[in-house]
Amino acid sequence: MINSQWKKLIAEEEAFKETVLAEHNRIEPPVTTDNVNNPPHYGKGKIECIDYIEDFLTKEEYIGYLRGNIAKYLHRWRYKNKQEDLLKSQWYLDRLIHMDGKDTT
Repeated sequence: MINSQWKKLIAEEEAFKETVLAEHNRIEPPVTTDNVNNPPHYGKGKIECIDYIEDFLTKEEYIGYLRGNIAKYLHRWRYKNKQEDLLKSQWYLDRLIHMDGKDTT
């Protein structure tokens, strides 16, 4: 009697393990986000936030905006997000460098 109950418990445990494994395999791996080049909270509208900002600021204001963000991320990188902030600073610097070939002097 005990032997058959034991076998039943083992069979139930194996079935449970198979169910859990099947569920685990159906779960897709988490989506990684790129907080430097494509932060999800900036793309909620029809256009990217940075494009909207560039559109409504004057050229000089936009240059100042980019420079301010470069300075902000360079200032705080050691204390907040480390390499991510350095990459954000670089992203804004690249944006400044490649202002559609516009003269930035």
